[in-house]
Amino acid sequence: MTTRNSARDLGFLAAIAALVLDQATKLLFLYGLHFREMTPGSAVPVLSFFNLVMVWNRGVSYGLFPAHGPWGTAVLTLFSIGAVIGLGLWLLKAHRWPLAIGLGLVIGGAIGNLIDRLIYGRVADFFHFYFRTYDWYVFNVADCAITIGVGALLYDALLRPENKQVQG
Repeated sequence: MTTRNSARDLGFLAAIAALVLDQATKLLFLYGLHFREMTPGSAVPVLSFFNLVMVWNRGVSYGLFPAHGPWGTAVLTLFSIGAVIGLGLWLLKAHRWPLAIGLGLVIGGAIGNLIDRLIYGRVADFFHFYFRTYDWYVFNVADCAITIGVGALLYDALLRPENKQVQG
């Protein structure tokens, strides 16, 4: 197996893992714990800094760029499909594992949120961290995968050894 194939395979594995974990948690919360029947914004306290909250997000990760109305949802859906295709083509050419895993995580997260958008017209978010008056966005596993994936892409682009200039 070549380096490119092994990196690419890791990327596809990361995408599948992110997608399966995201959809499994959403099924658990929406149908197993009946969060879909909760009033949006209702919280279930778990720890002094963490709640489970039912939020329907019409935007992208962490509620950014909310889409209002059917046209906004359609634009976000088409953008997500285009991003998944473009990142998938990039993944096919990836030969470094940080790049491949990063792409895979972003792809898996994007597909997870895309599935929600296609089924519900919005994305289900549940996890809410806070500290005193500091309040973070409510998010889901797909959002985590996208964020970690972008971090891996930044690492690959900025910090990998072959990018460091030789001091001389």
